[in-house]
Amino acid sequence: MSSTEKAMSKQHGVDVGRLVDTVNAVQANPDLARFRFHANTEWLGGARVRTQIQEIHQNGQEASKRSRPHEMEGDEPDVLLGADTAPNAVESVLHALTSCLAVGFSYNAAARGIDVKSLSFRIDGDLDLRNFLGIEDGPRPGFQNIRVSYRVESDAPRDQIEELCEYVQETSPVLDIIQNPVPVEVALEG
Repeated sequence: MSSTEKAMSKQHGVDVGRLVDTVNAVQANPDLARFRFHANTEWLGGARVRTQIQEIHQNGQEASKRSRPHEMEGDEPDVLLGADTAPNAVESVLHALTSCLAVGFSYNAAARGIDVKSLSFRIDGDLDLRNFLGIEDGPRPGFQNIRVSYRVESDAPRDQIEELCEYVQETSPVLDIIQNPVPVEVALEG
């Protein structure tokens, strides 16, 4: 693809030229693939929290500082003693997973020249709160099962869409985080 073709190439909102340039840059310098994301969360009382996300570090250096932080709030539904002003943490995990799958699908479809007219997901997660509530004979406190289904409208052959869905699942950072243990260090400061 020439520079002119890349500059003019947009596929369902994805700048394919920039995508190709990014892949080429990472292939030439794998350290460019190393990112650190940051979030700061403040408890607002009850079940409410507010998280601010602003900094992104790439290869040990600040890569991007947004002009203002993105803010996300969390709460619990009334049935779990919250005020139901925002999604709860496990609902946010479901959102994070389908968001990651959607981006992966969109970017990879664009790179392959597959036109996507619409893309949506249905996601369900089964959770048993006994352990969270201190009832020791309960199962692990996290999701016991998560089910995701894609709905894709495209003129591409079904086998291409199925292969793309499989590829996206193999390369999704959030799906990997959920399916594989990640070391988490927790420290009490001050």
